[in-house]
Amino acid sequence: MVNTGDTAWILTSAALVLLMTPGLALFYGGMVRAKSVLNMMMMSFGALALISVLWVLYGYSIAFGDSVGGAGLFGSPFEYFGLAGLMEDATSEEGGLPAMAFVGFQAVFAIITVALISGAIADRAKFGAWMVFAGIWATIVYFPVAHWVFAFDGDDVVGGWIANDLLALDFAGGTAVHINAGAAGLALAFVLGKRRGFGREAMRPHNLPLVMIGAGLLWFGWFGFNAGSALAANNTAAVAWVNTLVATGAATLGWLLVEKIRDGHSTSLGAASGVVAGLVAITPACNAVSPVGAILIGVIAGALCALAVGLKYALGYDDSLDVVGVHLVGGLWGTIAIGFLASAESPAGVDGLFYGGGVDQLWRQVVGAVAVMLFSFVVTWIIGTVIQKTMGFRITEEDEITGIDNVLHAESGYDLASLGSSGSTAPLAGQARATSTDSLARNTERTMA
Repeated sequence: MVNTGDTAWILTSAALVLLMTPGLALFYGGMVRAKSVLNMMMMSFGALALISVLWVLYGYSIAFGDSVGGAGLFGSPFEYFGLAGLMEDATSEEGGLPAMAFVGFQAVFAIITVALISGAIADRAKFGAWMVFAGIWATIVYFPVAHWVFAFDGDDVVGGWIANDLLALDFAGGTAVHINAGAAGLALAFVLGKRRGFGREAMRPHNLPLVMIGAGLLWFGWFGFNAGSALAANNTAAVAWVNTLVATGAATLGWLLVEKIRDGHSTSLGAASGVVAGLVAITPACNAVSPVGAILIGVIAGALCALAVGLKYALGYDDSLDVVGVHLVGGLWGTIAIGFLASAESPAGVDGLFYGGGVDQLWRQVVGAVAVMLFSFVVTWIIGTVIQKTMGFRITEEDEITGIDNVLHAESGYDLASLGSSGSTAPLAGQARATSTDSLARNTERTMA
């Protein structure tokens, strides 16, 4: 029998997670230069459109179908092709949920995982090549990894190896979403190379209010991401909700403190980035730790990620919007932290090292995290290299100088010229440009380490 309360919560949570992708578009869009904002946002919306279709056709089946050969690597793409048979299925194995509610909830996870990668290649990727990459990557990386992590064994159904054999804990996607996307972003950053002027020219965010709005929408939607992963309106959802709130707050404080000590000031960009770092880190652990444990995970994530974003300057890769520093590093920390801070009093019912559980859960977390990271990096590098060698992934240097929005989309995010179309508005146009220049000069970019 369908549980209407749980179903309402899951559909609401799915809508919240869906909102995260437009929120990510604002977050990323504000962080790039003005000449790249539309392309940056289009990559998120392109992922939303494409992955929605692929998920219905075969993505859900690969992720949650019966494991091919019982190996726990991927489900049969034909078992639920086009979601055949699921409309008649009154409830799923999750207990009282219509199968299609679960399908919809998991679809939005697939969408935003792909969209997250785009931040690593801002300003320099062809939109058509990005769409080809997104479809291939989702098919041979995300859908199988989702099977590894999220598909649990059921009646006559064999699920993924991380969830059922390794028994690593990942409540809402620290491995399948954040480590996966972060490793993929790192691989693509190597394939496409550095932006013109990287490390020499200032590449400041052009619109920090957009960044803050995007971060706020991500925080709002993330309650559906984490608490919704309980798949019921119950105590587990409530614990995940509170842990998500407090870890994110602690991470924001941690990031701002590092900025204050290191740079002498705390920035709005740092606050927005700290929010995302905390959300990333608590995602795998939100049902496994106490609220105090969530605070520890959050504050360490904020400080760690604030330091990690400088790695691209030290190591020479151009991760444009810090997908590696925030999502890969934050995802690794949150996933491995379960092995230290998990408490048996939490819904997960497992003790970590600091709670007397020894290293049993710790090694499982490490193996799961490293396996996803290596698989995603290697396969993504291969996919990206093939696309670059065939259709070309990166725009030309001339087009990069001109601006990717004008070259690829024949549009501009800001039509400032129209402000000077008549004599009465010309002074306003000049004032707007002067104000914009002054504001841009005051904005501080992340410190090059």
